[in-house]
Amino acid sequence: MRLLSKVSGGKALLEALKKEGVTIIFGIPGGAILPIYDELYDFDIRHVLCQHEQSAAHMADGFARASGKPGVCFATSGPGATNLVTGIANAYMDSSPLIAVTGQVPKSMIGKDAFQEVDIIGITTPITKYNFQPRSASEIPEIVKKAFFIASTGRKGPVLIDIPKDVQTEECELEFPEKVTIRGYNPYKKPCEKQINAAVELLASAEKPMILAGGGAAYPEASDYILKISELLLAPVATSLMGKGVFPEDHPLSLGLLGMHGTLAANKLVSEADVLLSVGTRFSDRTTGKVDEFCKETKVIHIDIDEAEISKNKKVDLAIIADASEALKAIYEGLIARLNKREETAWFKRVKEFKEVWEGWIFEEESSKELKPIPILKILRKILPIESILVTEVGQNQMWSALYFKVFKPRTFITSGGLGTMGFGLPASIGAKAAKSDVPVVDVAGDGSFMMTENALSVSVAENLPIIAVIINNRVLGMVAQWQRLFYGKRYSAVKLDRVDFVKLAEAYGAHGVRVQDLNEFSKALKEALKLDVTSVIDVPISPEEDALPMVPPGSSLEKILGVEKWDWVMKKG
Repeated sequence: MRLLSKVSGGKALLEALKKEGVTIIFGIPGGAILPIYDELYDFDIRHVLCQHEQSAAHMADGFARASGKPGVCFATSGPGATNLVTGIANAYMDSSPLIAVTGQVPKSMIGKDAFQEVDIIGITTPITKYNFQPRSASEIPEIVKKAFFIASTGRKGPVLIDIPKDVQTEECELEFPEKVTIRGYNPYKKPCEKQINAAVELLASAEKPMILAGGGAAYPEASDYILKISELLLAPVATSLMGKGVFPEDHPLSLGLLGMHGTLAANKLVSEADVLLSVGTRFSDRTTGKVDEFCKETKVIHIDIDEAEISKNKKVDLAIIADASEALKAIYEGLIARLNKREETAWFKRVKEFKEVWEGWIFEEESSKELKPIPILKILRKILPIESILVTEVGQNQMWSALYFKVFKPRTFITSGGLGTMGFGLPASIGAKAAKSDVPVVDVAGDGSFMMTENALSVSVAENLPIIAVIINNRVLGMVAQWQRLFYGKRYSAVKLDRVDFVKLAEAYGAHGVRVQDLNEFSKALKEALKLDVTSVIDVPISPEEDALPMVPPGSSLEKILGVEKWDWVMKKG
């Protein structure tokens, strides 16, 4: 422990954050957190002044996903704290490590409806891993250490620290712990040897093995072992939306996205597999479709560090509660001791057949010279360097990106999965750029989602965090309109958007803006944007009638796919 002479609680917080390696904070000051901001004046921690606290949380979240380290955001009490809630919930649903620090009214005023007082602990308890409210400055160093430990271990997630104003100004002698233990919290779970052996036995004897990779496998160590196991078994790999990037999507065994907007290959073949190795996925409804119909005849192995996810949504045959990389390493070592690398199998030929059909479908769809989503995403992939980070908004733009923009590495595709937060993409891309300043960061947006947090453009410009926003502009709330088109008899209710001039909007914030009219202009605009050192907004107008397909209707099994009717013949082959 390191002992400091008497310092304020605000200074103690910042010293503790520095010890955790924090170099950047996203936030907005206000009365109840001013003592901390006054101390921040003398610290060499970068502060990014945001335009809205929700964006501050999304920026910290984007930073965390791109870097693998917890992101930090600050807000004042009352409305400042409540504005963080959506961003905190988003991080919680997607298991992203986040430290949210809020100011609070003085201890003597808590519970008395003081100005800008809310019970932010009560409000956020269901959407955080843990919450703290120090009652004296002396508690702050240990609380910060615990917060980072909780947020970044086990199943990662957000932690909130709510600090009363008088605790921020209180002075006392402080000790900074080098490590902490928390009673009842043991995030380090090693795989059980008996369960590993059972998994090896199932996979080694499988004729049609398949792997499903989720967000819990989205880091290099786990990704590497999934690749090794896949190639050893000739097992195709599908991903959940959060798992995109775990497996290189140019690999012959990559099936792409599974679920409501999954690929033809992934959605059909998962029901044919005899053993499914699922890693770090919670079997959400958007991934499984009708869960009672999902893999009914398949032996399912589930690796997850969170015991609460085991058989919560999908009853599994074998559970391994452990860190994904450790479990996968043990499985691979067990398989390599038993098997030689397989030659081409009938199952692998089946996978190739489906992939050829899927790629052929994409080729047909992109043959038009019009501005359409598939060629737009393929041009993005062709021009952007492999290490670029693609962030999405939520809606059709998100599904088009997930389907048609191939990703090769973990942490290079960032999206709002569990909560599906419109407005996530722009601020998250700014946070990602803060984490990875040396790589291009692109936000693929819909006009409706982009407008929810468009004032973050000014943050990007003012803070010299240049990103590229590609707005696939259909002048409607696209996914809602698609559902109304497909399931509500084209009764378009409250989805048409007044046209916004995104070029003028970008220029008003000091960004570069351009509108394109064809694919050649789009390619040119993207290449130009990559050369600029200021944020660019590329407005790409498309038809409001474009659908994000394929799509499985809600409540249906994954085999009931809309948009691929012309391929019924391959769907029926066993």
